[in-house]
Amino acid sequence: MSEKILVVEDDRQISNFICFTLKAEGLDYVVAGGAEEALERISSDSPDIIILDLGLPDYDGKEVIRKVREWSEMPIIVVSARDREEEKVAALDLGADDYLTKPFSATELMARVRVARRHLRAVCKPQTYAVLSVRGLKIDLEKGIVHLDGNEIHTTHMEYQLLSYMFRNIGKVLTTKAIIREIWGPGYGTDTQALRALMACLRRKIEKNPGKPEYIITEIGVGYRLLSE
Repeated sequence: MSEKILVVEDDRQISNFICFTLKAEGLDYVVAGGAEEALERISSDSPDIIILDLGLPDYDGKEVIRKVREWSEMPIIVVSARDREEEKVAALDLGADDYLTKPFSATELMARVRVARRHLRAVCKPQTYAVLSVRGLKIDLEKGIVHLDGNEIHTTHMEYQLLSYMFRNIGKVLTTKAIIREIWGPGYGTDTQALRALMACLRRKIEKNPGKPEYIITEIGVGYRLLSE
């Protein structure tokens, strides 16, 4: 499978850097310098992944996320100089998969692209079985069973719901708002205390050192991510 990546960036120097990085990895890409051009490229070139700046010259990149999410689940990696937590949360809640703050390295960019490619392939791959795994942690979505290093571990219903949601979005930053909506429903509100308590209980069962998690990490001020590497 050869994915095509749309790079949406109006800063020529940064755009060239991203394109050079993708080219060095043998990846196919197209470029847009603004939101309108990006939407045209999406229609004409059918990209599989979007690398998107938010500060575009015509209108905010969050509008691109909003419009794309009306019809597509293609991975969207935001790259932006906006480092405020509110901006990150807003972009992720609209449907972005990841958020990189400028400046960033080629290594960091490619790590996020690899996650997006795996997510894309998982979505496109026929689901012939429902066992998902990462580094010794496995979840059987049909049987509702969790294994760690070959041993079955007991999880409560809520812990299992949380872990299965993280697995179904592996590598993706999930905001606290999105997790609360998924686990407790849209009418629960925005109180994060219950989520923090639930996450602490789950980590005690799957992490060697819950204080230094290796599976589910905290994205400070934003939410959580199940690491795929």
